[in-house]
Amino acid sequence: MDMSEAKADVQASVAGEDRRLLCIGLGYTAQALARRLQPRGLTIIGTSRSDSGCVKLTQKGFRGLVFDGGARSAALAGAIASATHVLVSVAPDANGDPVLRHHRDDLAAAPGLDWIGYLSTIGVYGDRGGAWVDETTLPAPGSERSRRRLAAETDWLMLGQSARKRVEIFRLPGIYGPGRSAIDTVRAGTARRLVKAGQVFNRMHVDDIAAALDAALSRPHAFHIYNLADDEPAPPEDVVAYAAGLLKVPPPPLEPFDARRLSPMAASFYAETKRVSNARAKASLGLRLLYPTYREGLAAIAGASS
Repeated sequence: MDMSEAKADVQASVAGEDRRLLCIGLGYTAQALARRLQPRGLTIIGTSRSDSGCVKLTQKGFRGLVFDGGARSAALAGAIASATHVLVSVAPDANGDPVLRHHRDDLAAAPGLDWIGYLSTIGVYGDRGGAWVDETTLPAPGSERSRRRLAAETDWLMLGQSARKRVEIFRLPGIYGPGRSAIDTVRAGTARRLVKAGQVFNRMHVDDIAAALDAALSRPHAFHIYNLADDEPAPPEDVVAYAAGLLKVPPPPLEPFDARRLSPMAASFYAETKRVSNARAKASLGLRLLYPTYREGLAAIAGASS
């Protein structure tokens, strides 16, 4: 996107002739939202970390541009200037949020930008020993990764306040959907049923996340932070067993949890357990889950791929 094209895009957006969603990090979740919005005529622009990633985005019908977080991008600056909505799913690094580091001023100055959504994690609540948390619960991140996310949340909200932009934070649990679920791991023979007493996780089907983000795009600003999660936090071994039952194959054997036999990333998920309330999203965004538990979600995935 050159500067003359960006200038024309700004004029069109400000005039209200179209709406443009810029997804900084057009990955699995953002693509689910993009597919939901495309039939309504929204222009979808997304970033990838590489040229090859941009080619894949183009093949899916999106406009792609490269942003690897290492430096300011003139192309991304132009896309920000013409955007009406921005969704950010880029992870912070040791130096903070790379989008804000390189494009804070572009975001603040964007004339037609109505909404910024930032995808964070329920990991900011830390370990709660299985207790329920909601958006009024004081965050207490236990890992460096989650501490970075909480710091990024604060930075995005400060941008919204200073630039008078609508910024909303969405704290996500484990994300599953077609191609990324217990159905897929059971079929591949890689599923494991690890048992740790009292361990439960919330998860959420990617289509329900997209529905929540869609609702937030068009509703008046009510809250700055939303938890997105399903209705039933459940032990992970139960989810794998249910997937195996749907596929009519024996479930993997139960294994006692042993962090030494897992990657550091996998072990970190088992270091915390909590139950996450989605009541605010339901009340404020009007969210009605298509897949309120893993059972409905896995059944839909198994049926679609059979």
